[in-house]
Amino acid sequence: MKKMTRREWLAGTGGWALGGGAWSAVSAAAPAFPSRPITLWVPWAAGGATDISMRVLAELAGRQLGVTVITENRGGAGGTLAMPILHSAAPDGYTIAQLPYPVFRLAHTQKVLWDPVRDTTPIIQVSGVTFGLLVQAGSSFQSLEEMFAYAKARPGELSIATNGVGTTPHVVLESLFTARGLRYIHVPYKGTAEQINAIASGQVMAGVNSTGFGPAVDSGRLRLLATFAAQRSKRWPTVPTLRELGFDIVAQSPYGLAGPRGIPAPVVETLHNAFRKAMFDPVFINEIAKYDQELDYLGPADYARACREMLAQERINVERLGLAKESTGG
Repeated sequence: MKKMTRREWLAGTGGWALGGGAWSAVSAAAPAFPSRPITLWVPWAAGGATDISMRVLAELAGRQLGVTVITENRGGAGGTLAMPILHSAAPDGYTIAQLPYPVFRLAHTQKVLWDPVRDTTPIIQVSGVTFGLLVQAGSSFQSLEEMFAYAKARPGELSIATNGVGTTPHVVLESLFTARGLRYIHVPYKGTAEQINAIASGQVMAGVNSTGFGPAVDSGRLRLLATFAAQRSKRWPTVPTLRELGFDIVAQSPYGLAGPRGIPAPVVETLHNAFRKAMFDPVFINEIAKYDQELDYLGPADYARACREMLAQERINVERLGLAKESTGG
């Protein structure tokens, strides 16, 4: 074996040192995250409660991050249209989205190219919404039973709006009316704002939506017949829950923020820390309180676990309701 000369040894270590130095230089040259605006996709139409509160959250988080967080809307399909965006976006932290509950259901009811667990990087759980059954302020319906009676007397004439096919409100309605052997006309809308206007103007006879309807109820535009929460709302203590009315149904819809699969851990941490500070800001807390919401914080690891549990639970739910995508082999 040839003995290495000092010159050869120095050349070797010099090459290694140069390589390491070059690597360090490249690393040092890489801009710190974030170095440009971040886009937050909201899968609901502009002007609704979720859109407004997400814009408030984005502005507050942007102050923490030192860059603008731009809010973009892609409403429709029951709040699931942000998933294709995350599925195809680069995992660099510059594209994130509100992750609503319906994505965990749609994965079992339709053939889609994405998976809400496999194809996302959970960042933070923020809050959750409950739902309620609404009618126009001057509606003749004073209770859910009166609505059932109308549907029984006039089959197929009762029109009820929701925020989309396959959403939690739609699934609950199917359960309620199937249990009574009754039919209704389902009218899906892209967002809360246009649905509230449709109910208030009499375009539809009733509607089910998240508690973004709060201001419309408080102002007297709409009347609340029942809520879907486990307990009565402190805001509307005279309104019964579905459980009180004899239906073993509690419908809540937690939501959070996620990015594409594979975002580096340091970037996730940066995003999480900024949005956590933003969500605990009194400005945001007061904003979601308008919609009868409270904070429901989970960090990245716990939110990832919750997402897996929601996906598994929705498989059970859709199979129980006969909504599974049997025809597609899913």
